Amino acid sequence: MKSYKHILFDLDGTLTDPAEGITKCIAYALEAKGVHTPDLNSLKPLIGPPLKDTFMHTYGFDEKEALACVDKYRERFATQGLYENLLFDGIPKLLEGLKSKDYKVYLATSKPEIFAHKILQHFAIDSYFDFAGGSALDDSRPTKTSVIQYVLDKARLTDPQHCIMIGDRKHDLIGARETGMDAIAVLYGYGSEEELMKEKPTYLLHSVDDLMEFFDA
Repeated sequence: MKSYKHILFDLDGTLTDPAEGITKCIAYALEAKGVHTPDLNSLKPLIGPPLKDTFMHTYGFDEKEALACVDKYRERFATQGLYENLLFDGIPKLLEGLKSKDYKVYLATSKPEIFAHKILQHFAIDSYFDFAGGSALDDSRPTKTSVIQYVLDKARLTDPQHCIMIGDRKHDLIGARETGMDAIAVLYGYGSEEELMKEKPTYLLHSVDDLMEFFDA
């Protein structure tokens, strides 16, 4: 195994299970466009990718309509959806173990940074992160690649060979590849094995326990 020093985590589907909040907020946004979603479970495959892309590619909205849906989503998320969320079992123990081994830990999420910070604080895991980066409310970091690059720049990480990205969707793996780092795909989140393997992750792990074993944390 390479000598990784810097570990970047995705948030939704990797550290937390946000299904309740995200699906309810997507349904809320779609309702405003006249799209009724009787089965919230049908929205779970939408967890992870940037919201604007989801509204454009899945529902055929143009960019202006998609951005309006994002605003509507955030209207509910800021007060309710943010807290309709659960930590995956073992995550605090994993983060504590990583820090005890002197790894540097970062967050790289497509969720707006202001919400990401609130979630880390809500679960009392913010102290484990050397830097937590997310997307921008003005859509200036619209892709996972741009978010990861932003984290690298802010943390002054100039050698991606010593970095590794951990995530549950293809966007995490694409972002890692495009910024020159290795990636761990995890199967306990919302990406299927088929989706993840198409992007040829450096490693494929099944559980949080597997992550602890991988890093000897």
